[in-house]
Amino acid sequence: MFSTTKARTRLTGILAGAAVLALAACSSGSDSGDGGTANSDGGGGDTITVGFSQVGAESGWRAANTKSIQDTLTAENGFDLKFSDAQQKQENQIQAIRSYIAQGVDVIAFSPVVESGWDAVLEEAKQAGIPVVLTDRAVDSEDETLYESFIGSDFILEGEMAGEWVSENLATEPINVVELQGTTGAAPAIDRKTGFEDATADNPNVTIIDSQTGNFTRAEGKTVMEGFLQAHDDIDLVYAHNDDMGLGAIEAIEAAGLVPGEDIKIVTIDAVKDGMQALADGKINFIVECNPLLGPDLAEIIKKVVAGEEVEKRIVVEDQSFTQEQAIEALPTREY
Repeated sequence: MFSTTKARTRLTGILAGAAVLALAACSSGSDSGDGGTANSDGGGGDTITVGFSQVGAESGWRAANTKSIQDTLTAENGFDLKFSDAQQKQENQIQAIRSYIAQGVDVIAFSPVVESGWDAVLEEAKQAGIPVVLTDRAVDSEDETLYESFIGSDFILEGEMAGEWVSENLATEPINVVELQGTTGAAPAIDRKTGFEDATADNPNVTIIDSQTGNFTRAEGKTVMEGFLQAHDDIDLVYAHNDDMGLGAIEAIEAAGLVPGEDIKIVTIDAVKDGMQALADGKINFIVECNPLLGPDLAEIIKKVVAGEEVEKRIVVEDQSFTQEQAIEALPTREY
């Protein structure tokens, strides 16, 4: 129906090596467990102890991301993983990072809940001689020596891809858009909003009439959408910063007696299975992918860091986009 828009960024050469890592059954250590220690060169079969602090379990994307990390950083692959769930609270992540520092792990990795407020704890890790790797979300620190590398998607580009599709395929006449934002202060929420607005800025037919956070969750996406429907009777499009909020919006739209994908169009970001199924069913109109399977790439970066090898400061994965026909074709072999 519509041609897919490919991301313009490329996966760097580091990912070629990452493909060789086998995925094993879920296996992770606890924050309080005693792990093995790695020699400074990271070689010779030594175990690398990694402390990982996850944002939470707010979405299908996050669940797939966690599984990829836990399935890859296993004992079989040479890792002792100490995993913690921050439950979307920055203070929990800071506490977990300080716990990892106290335990003397070899590497700390985490996906920051929000962009700012990390310098102090990252300086503590630096002073302890523990390298830090950022996954999925970046920090806004001006001191780039506080972390070794970032691996994740280009969130601005994702928003641009969504906005370009809307501008080219839906906004040939005036449309009113409501926006379901991600968690306030989170990098993907900030950047996906910016990208969408940049891509539609030159199209006078696109008007964002309301924008509120749904915290990346299906439940809050539904609640906020209910509020939008009560406040506005002229909504043409929902732009949701992730699939889960879009799926919540579908529930609210259907409860209001409207047809999602027809009466109100929906564009989302993530491309997890539930979202892709809704796209295949015609309830969502377009999805931009954000690949959550970062475990193999993270493992490769960690091994290089421990071995003292140079790594790229910013490694951007390549995402694609899907229309209904493309979702139907992709679903049978979809990994997440």
